[in-house]
Amino acid sequence: MIVRSFKEIEGTDRHVKAASGTWESKRIVLAKEKVGFSLHETVLYAGTETSMWYANHIEAVVCVEGEAELTDHETGQKHTITPGTMYLLDGHERHTLKVKQDFRCLCVFNPPVTGREDHDENGVYPLLTEEV
Repeated sequence: MIVRSFKEIEGTDRHVKAASGTWESKRIVLAKEKVGFSLHETVLYAGTETSMWYANHIEAVVCVEGEAELTDHETGQKHTITPGTMYLLDGHERHTLKVKQDFRCLCVFNPPVTGREDHDENGVYPLLTEEV
């Protein structure tokens, strides 16, 4: 059994800040836990836009605070995401979040991330594996 808090991982290697400066993520469950998924609390900052494309992962996102406009670049559809709303990127959709109020969400990734990932120039997390 693992018990840990988001508070205790602040400032550790599990607390990742994007090179873009648009978000930070506390990665509370990682690939090294060997449970088949990773779990993160991510905050995207008000007034920013982040374009992403999880070519190597499936991601589910649940908003717990704030507001953002989600644009699906595959269809052009826009969605307002507020607390209690979930979106699932089950088709590896290219998408952008335009953040209106600091946007705090819980994210689940499959396959799990190692904790070192940041978006590349295409908005993709590389598929990293845990070193043995």
